[in-house]
Amino acid sequence: MLGLDPATLISSLVVLFVAFPIHELAHAWTATMFGDDTPRLMGRLTLNPLAHLDVMGSLLLIFAGFGWAKPVPVNPYALERRSPAALMLVSLAGPLSNLLLAILASIPFRLGLVSMSFSPTAGSGFLPTPDMVLTYFVYLNLLLMLFNLIPLAPLDGDKILAYFLPPNMAQTFDRIRPYGPMILLLLVVSGSFLGFNLLGEIIGPPMLLLLRLLVG
Repeated sequence: MLGLDPATLISSLVVLFVAFPIHELAHAWTATMFGDDTPRLMGRLTLNPLAHLDVMGSLLLIFAGFGWAKPVPVNPYALERRSPAALMLVSLAGPLSNLLLAILASIPFRLGLVSMSFSPTAGSGFLPTPDMVLTYFVYLNLLLMLFNLIPLAPLDGDKILAYFLPPNMAQTFDRIRPYGPMILLLLVVSGSFLGFNLLGEIIGPPMLLLLRLLVG
């Protein structure tokens, strides 16, 4: 949990109103490029946060450190008519946008202009320092990318993995798919029942590796 101090909340809101809309716009724009007008007709081909934000997902980002936006509706049949890989690429576009945002935000760290800071005491105690905002921006974008790449419905990783599976494994995966939300929920709450954070064990190692690569 990220905490409820004002500086952390302000940093989280920056991510909420920048990273989430760009993630969803990436889905919408890619689907449109493959000839699916559904995102445009549903008003999702925009950077306006109000078109993308989900109330529960936004609150969880602020208070728990992870969350989600409203999924962009697409027409899989329209996409598949254009390319068998279209739905996979539309799904990949969201996490890829988070990676690109994290890379861009890491440039000041590499140039020595800022240093990593998760401490609200680094600033005035109310307003976060640029170091803190950029640290959370890199961290939460990587978290959103890795979380969405988990191959469970309704996350992006479900459709990405499905594209690469051979037919016999794809059939087994299709039977598991309806249970994806339940499995995902168990992963999220596992820390309360198992005594350790299973989701953190999955995301933690690649998160640390990417943080080292990006900010040193």
